Amino acid sequence: MIDPRDENLIGLLRLNARESLASLARKLNLSRSTVQDRLARLEKSGIIKGYRVDLSDEAGKRRIRSFATISVAPQNTAIIAAELKTFAAIDAVHTVSGKFDILVEIGSQTTEEMDRALDRIGEIPGVLKTESSIILSTKFQR
Repeated sequence: MIDPRDENLIGLLRLNARESLASLARKLNLSRSTVQDRLARLEKSGIIKGYRVDLSDEAGKRRIRSFATISVAPQNTAIIAAELKTFAAIDAVHTVSGKFDILVEIGSQTTEEMDRALDRIGEIPGVLKTESSIILSTKFQR
């Protein structure tokens, strides 16, 4: 279970996952060992699944990003989602309601790499239809 101190710790880690334990402890008014124990418990319980790298705006501009929507045969959703997880170019896979069943976020260095990723998606057995949109700019992100 998560208590308010865990919530505060998670909030600080969302701002900077590389912040030192000593700095976190000062901000939370807890001992370093208490913060370390809380962090270990959150990781062991699976509440914290991992850490990630957020690219700077400049680095992100060098990546071509797109969203692809995928229509699949209903019995194939889990299998297709598992297959999509193996694609290095895919950053996220979401199941969605509406006209399509799956929404994927794709990042690549070149349009050719993006094209290959989209072609591979279309070749997965059970994929009925795809539609993709290249992201031209991001006005804001939270």
